Amino acid sequence: MNTTVQTISVAGLAYAFVPAALVVVILFRWCSAGWPAIYALVRMLLQLLLVGFVLVYIFDAESAWLILLVLIVMLLAASWISMRPVRHKQTNLYRHAGIAILLGGGLTLVLVTQLVLDLDPWFFPRYVVPLAGMIFASSMNTISLAAERFEAERQQSIGYRRARAVALQASLIPAINSLFAVGLVSLPGMMTGQILSGVSPFVAAKYQIVVMCMLFGASGISAAIYLVLSGREGQQQ
Repeated sequence: MNTTVQTISVAGLAYAFVPAALVVVILFRWCSAGWPAIYALVRMLLQLLLVGFVLVYIFDAESAWLILLVLIVMLLAASWISMRPVRHKQTNLYRHAGIAILLGGGLTLVLVTQLVLDLDPWFFPRYVVPLAGMIFASSMNTISLAAERFEAERQQSIGYRRARAVALQASLIPAINSLFAVGLVSLPGMMTGQILSGVSPFVAAKYQIVVMCMLFGASGISAAIYLVLSGREGQQQ
C-alpha cells in the first residue's frame, strides 16, 4: 500500500475551488451578494499560503523563544476575536478573555504536550504550534458564545447564577455535538490528515481521542473562567 503523502498540483488546487465558485455564482444570481464570499475566499487563500511559508521558517528555526512569541500572538489574537459578538465591549472583558484562554487553553496545552506526548524538546514546533492553534481557537469560539449569551441573559435581568449556567450550556453545544458526531458523522481534520499520510487508523484514532478531550476540556474551562471573572466583577460594581 502506498503511504506517501499525495502532492497537490496547482491545477489540482484550482479544481478544489470549483464547488466554492459554484456557490459564489448562486449567491450572485439569487441575492447579488457574491463579493463578500469572493473576498473571503481570496483572503483565505492568501492567509494560508502566507502561514505555510511562515511555518516553514518557524519549524526550521527550532527556537523556544520564537515559539513562545508565536503562542503569545495567538493568545492575544484569540482574546481579541472572542469578544466580537459582544455588544458592549469593555477593556476588562478582553482581559477576562485573555486570562480565561491562558489558563484554560494554556494549561491544557502544557498537559497534552508535556505529559500525554512527552515532547523532546518541550517546544517541538511541529506539535506545539498546531495543537496550540486548535486549543486556542476552540477556547476562543466557546468564550464568544458564552460571552454573547451571558450578556443577553443579564440584559434581561436574569440572575448571575442562572445566566452563568445558561451561557455555559449554550457555549458548549458545538463541542458536545462534536463528541457525539465524531466517528459516526465526521472524521476530524487531524485524524483524516494522519490517515491520508499513511498512519494506521487505530493510531490516528488515539490521537483524535486526545484532541477531542483537550478541545472539550480547554473550551469548557476557558468559558467557565470567563464567566466567573465577568460575574464577579459585575457583582462588585
